[in-house]
Amino acid sequence: MGRVYSRWNFAVRGCATLVAAALLLTGCGITQTYQHGYIVPEHALEQIPLGASQEQVLIVLGTPSTVATISGEVFYYISQRSEQTSFLPQKEVDRRVVAVYFDKSRRVQRLANYGIKDGKVFDYVSRTTASGGQELNYLNYVFKILNPLGN
Repeated sequence: MGRVYSRWNFAVRGCATLVAAALLLTGCGITQTYQHGYIVPEHALEQIPLGASQEQVLIVLGTPSTVATISGEVFYYISQRSEQTSFLPQKEVDRRVVAVYFDKSRRVQRLANYGIKDGKVFDYVSRTTASGGQELNYLNYVFKILNPLGN
């Protein structure tokens, strides 16, 4: 009888060990996504036509992350998305900068939605890379200095 009990006890311990190991291994694959900064609501940019006032932009998008005066006023809405798998450190996977450019009469002149594509600052609205000058310097600062997307 002691032998049967010993085998049964060993089998239960073995099963418990396997279940515990399986739980630990499945925990390694859990990935969480974190959003930081301004998240542009879906279709929000479509609600801002060229020529819209600054007040209209503030109503639709809210307060910008930062404002610049690069040959006119620009509202920047900055966001980033990062992921973390279990106990590993967070890794940034995307950063976006929505820029609303105003003319001297504070009307929307142009919209841009910047991200990184092929290692360069890319505007997903006009489908072009950012040109040189103060604007590109500022965007490079936002994308590379603050957190270089894991580079």
